[in-house]
Amino acid sequence: MSQADNIIGHGGRGGGPGPEVMGASVLTGDTVVDPDGEPLGRIQEIMLDVPSGRIAYVVLCVHEPPSADRKLFAVPWEALTLDSERRRFILGVDRQRLMQAPGFDPAHWPTMAQPTWAGALYEFYGVEPY
Repeated sequence: MSQADNIIGHGGRGGGPGPEVMGASVLTGDTVVDPDGEPLGRIQEIMLDVPSGRIAYVVLCVHEPPSADRKLFAVPWEALTLDSERRRFILGVDRQRLMQAPGFDPAHWPTMAQPTWAGALYEFYGVEPY
């Protein structure tokens, strides 16, 4: 995948260098939708792999009715496509499939240093580890 294959449109987000280079704080809070445009949740955090200088994963926050409990999911950056014209991300799974994804408790965040956890995550979303 080339660097721009995960960006739809080239509409900017206002002033700034986007969409190819943007601050993580600009993307935090963006909506994530399925391929049909149905909302899945919002980006809560963008987690950095500091030694490599790459994005390790995105934390997707989903509110699941009827209790509206908050669920967090680690999503590999490579599994997301930025729709810069609509200011949202597209994830290639529907809500039912997402609910089967490796999630985690908001009080106990995972670490990519656990090879089995990271491997299962990339396998679930069908993307190659970085």
